[in-house]
Amino acid sequence: MRSMLAGSAGNLVEWYDWYVYSAFSLYFAPVFFPSGDRTSELLGAAAVFALGFLMRPLGAWLMGVYADRRGRKAGLTLSVMLMCTGSLVIACAPGHARIGVAAPLILVSARLLQGLSVGGEYGASATYLAELATRGHRGFWSSLQYVTLIAGQLVALSVLLVLQLVLDREALASWGWRIPFVIGGVLSVCVFWLRRGLIETSSFSNMATRGLAGRSSALRLVREHPREAAIVIGLTAGGTLAFYAYTTYMQKFLVVTAGFDKETATRITAAALFVFMLLQPAVGALSDRIGRRPVMIGFGVLGTFFTVPIMSTLARAEDPIVAFALVVAALVIVSGYTAINAVVKAELFPAEIRTLGVALPYAIANTAFGGTAEYVALWFKARGQEHGFYWYVTGAIAVSLVVYIRMRDTRAHSRIVEE
Repeated sequence: MRSMLAGSAGNLVEWYDWYVYSAFSLYFAPVFFPSGDRTSELLGAAAVFALGFLMRPLGAWLMGVYADRRGRKAGLTLSVMLMCTGSLVIACAPGHARIGVAAPLILVSARLLQGLSVGGEYGASATYLAELATRGHRGFWSSLQYVTLIAGQLVALSVLLVLQLVLDREALASWGWRIPFVIGGVLSVCVFWLRRGLIETSSFSNMATRGLAGRSSALRLVREHPREAAIVIGLTAGGTLAFYAYTTYMQKFLVVTAGFDKETATRITAAALFVFMLLQPAVGALSDRIGRRPVMIGFGVLGTFFTVPIMSTLARAEDPIVAFALVVAALVIVSGYTAINAVVKAELFPAEIRTLGVALPYAIANTAFGGTAEYVALWFKARGQEHGFYWYVTGAIAVSLVVYIRMRDTRAHSRIVEE
């Protein structure tokens, strides 16, 4: 229990560092991409956000192999060191007014480093929690990954709310946005020491005892587990796009489309994310009782039919309470994916290649769909066709629904249980 909570706490800080970029981009976008047009400045910041995702497959590959060969604990410790470095670089980066085009290049470099970290963090933490959990409650305990992931985003928004209260807009836009990155760097150092005390999972220890710890490689994954890797990509595509559309992009959507001010949009998003966070263990526990597949099918069906109506209504919302209710409704649907996707992926692969099998296909789908969500949404908006983004999300969820229907239920066919 202590190691599970310690691993989850580290996951929270990792994702706080990752999401604080999105939460504060409304303020620092003009610092690095000055143009005088808000949408263009946000497009520049969103492009860097998407570029960070390009490193996630590389991080998933390198650190997935590392965690499969050296241990889950070693992978988790290394990932938080990389995240710490990226956060502190952004906190200290000069703006465009001081060093010109070098400023966005420094920003890109720091985000690429953080992308490498997050690419390894997802697979290592998903594998660690799934292997450490007991059989009958694996869905419940594995949901802690998204509880802490959402909590990291919620903490980032909470820091923003506090800074909005204590600083005026000019101070926040000129230097206040650097504060959360400093906080992230300091917290990452604390988590590094915390993770050094984690215990190793029995799945890895038993696998290492049998001499299988050196077998993880991308070639072996493609050659021996192509179907499982394809399933991970397919089940991730719609879920990760919906997740990023309703979380990281939602704050901007409420400002640039629905017309709410920045402070109101932040409060709506933070309140909705708090409810979303509380839902994860409940949905994870539900999957322990009825199976993983029915829960994911529920997300696929509801997401396919209700994404366009929810987004279209939200775009015209004027009452913050109505907007909050619509965002929560969307996140309730998305919970059918977020709460259990980690354990589903972990249950597909044997121990000797589990971290890489979870991380690499996920990172590929996450980069292609989740990482580009903000940019695609703003691209549609800049061309006056924002409705196209709603249908894009719907189509991706529908594709994933086909995968959910055709795959076996991993609760009943778990490789972890077989071990």
